[in-house]
Amino acid sequence: MSKVFLKKGRDASLKRFHPWVFSGAVSGVEGELFEGELVSVFSFDNEFLGCGHFQKGSITVRILAFDDSPYKQGFWNDRLEEAYKTREQLCIMEEGKTNSFRLVHGEGDMLPGLVLDYYNGVVVMQAHSAGMVKSKEQIVDALKFVLKDKLLAVYDKSSATAPFKAGLDLQDGFLYQEKGVLQSGVILENGLAFNVDWLEGQKTGFFLDQRENRELVRRYAKGKGVLNLFCYTGGFSVYALSGGASFVDSVDSSARAIEMTTKNLELNMKEGASVSHNEYCADAIDFLKNSQDNKYDMIIVDPPAFAKHRDALRNALRAYQRLNANAISKVSKGGIIFTFSCSQIVDKVSFAEAVFSAAAISGRRVRIIGRMTQPADHPVNIYHPEGEYLKGLVLRVD
Repeated sequence: MSKVFLKKGRDASLKRFHPWVFSGAVSGVEGELFEGELVSVFSFDNEFLGCGHFQKGSITVRILAFDDSPYKQGFWNDRLEEAYKTREQLCIMEEGKTNSFRLVHGEGDMLPGLVLDYYNGVVVMQAHSAGMVKSKEQIVDALKFVLKDKLLAVYDKSSATAPFKAGLDLQDGFLYQEKGVLQSGVILENGLAFNVDWLEGQKTGFFLDQRENRELVRRYAKGKGVLNLFCYTGGFSVYALSGGASFVDSVDSSARAIEMTTKNLELNMKEGASVSHNEYCADAIDFLKNSQDNKYDMIIVDPPAFAKHRDALRNALRAYQRLNANAISKVSKGGIIFTFSCSQIVDKVSFAEAVFSAAAISGRRVRIIGRMTQPADHPVNIYHPEGEYLKGLVLRVD
């Protein structure tokens, strides 16, 4: 059993159950440490604090437990069963309405470095640490144990997320697959159907974290002209049209995303029905700048993360400010703006301040009528507030 020892006085965060050990807190190690190895962490005074996966870099250990349970048989079964029972308690799955959800959300489920998304029988895995890459066989076995006949396949999509590639098997592919499971499928979300491509789609194939926010768009959309910027596969567009929007314009720079948007709209069109929908394969920021003033009664601003590292924070906040200033200037009088940030390093206060500055630049009267975050199947460990990555505001602009 390899050991990591902390510097004097650097154990306070672990005693407050924060699940990360930073490299600057480490005074020394005992044994030869390998990427992804399970190690025990001790204080300067040799007090056992917990155990987790070792990794080179800023975060040296991601804590799996503050006891020795990860060394014991049944750990993975117990931890994944707890995650699944939590989702059952949330009553997300509803026959004929919703059949997909996030099963494991990293630190929120005390499995830092692991994301598991469930798509109607197919689990897509993304490992964000070497330890989770090396644990994938145990994870698959635990999924079989917990989900039983609800599991059709496990697809590993970690090649783009695992930070250290040396010595790791990072070839994407099925870890488990029943006969007939293909590279994509159709899921249900709040009664609407969506194609999910877990092989080539972004992240795990679909942005499950916007499920409740998409439903809110549907509620506000009736009779409105809607602009969906950074539309990806058209989730917000489908919901807006389902809610009775007069028309929707969907914009994304990816031709593949626009193609998937078309397919998702077709999935949800009733026979003989017609909808007013336009698709534009274009830069979303340029499209917004060049759009007609007052054309849209609702604008959805859901960009990719502008900042993935802290040294990009200042530029990211400026980008949010400029983008939202343009949206506020363009939307019609009495219009609604749904604006988001999915950058983990941009906290909700900083994001709100960027939107406040954008409103001031526009000179228009703006009110916050709603605040949005990630849904309950993306839980936030109360000892790890960094896990609250999705922030959103609903604005009314006069």
